[in-house]
Parts: sequence; structure tokens; C-alpha cells
Amino acid sequence: MTKLGSIALYIALAASPSLAWAHHSYSMFDQQKSISVEGTVKELQWTNPHSWLQVMVADGTGGTQEWSLELGASVVLHRAGWKPRILQPGDKVKLIFNPLRDGTRGGRLISVVLPDGHTLRGQGDAPPPVSASPAH
Repeated sequence: MTKLGSIALYIALAASPSLAWAHHSYSMFDQQKSISVEGTVKELQWTNPHSWLQVMVADGTGGTQEWSLELGASVVLHRAGWKPRILQPGDKVKLIFNPLRDGTRGGRLISVVLPDGHTLRGQGDAPPPVSASPAH
């Protein structure tokens, strides 16, 4: 194969939707569990391939702990009603998410109730669950 042929093959494989989809594994999240918490927004990171929501959550001892929640891609979130500045530091929110399997403070955001009462989906592709267990 010529060098030009090799380059063309590499570009075609890199652009393949099946390969692009392969890195979107959610195996690190326990999708059989959903946790519900209330917290205060620290930061919304509007980035690709995934956006992130940093939230401060009461730890039950008078302090707070930071949780990192993965959202979908910004283009998908935008279609679902999200905007880069829809959440501001200090906003009080209610969250439902699939926790990380390793027990660290993070997860995959399922839904968020905004300060104005509206609910947005964290992945932009699935309705929020009917119920969730509170964080422990």
C-alpha cells in the first residue's frame, strides 16, 4: 500500500461512526442505581466531548463535598434546552445521577431541576427517571 493509501485508510477509519461511538462507554457508571441530591453549583464546564457539572453537596456533618457529574456533548445538550450559562455558581439545584462504580464522588447526570423549577436531562437523550435513592 502506498503512503497516500495508508493515510486515506487511516482518515476513513478515524472518521468511522462506530469507532467514534466506542469511546462513549458508560461502564464506569452504575446504571442500575440512581442517586438524588440537592446541592450548590460550583461550575458548569461547557466542553466537548462531554460537559461537566461541579456541585457542592452537604456531607451530613456540616461540611460539603464536591461532586463531578458528566453530562452529554454540548451540541446534544443545546438541543435539549441547555445553554452555556444556564447554571451559575451559587445556584441551588436538585440532581439525579448514576454514581461511579468505584465509589468516588461523581457520576453521569440524568437530570437537574433548575432554580426556576424546570428540569433538564443531563445527557439530552433520555427522560429523567421516576424515582431515585438519596445519597448516603
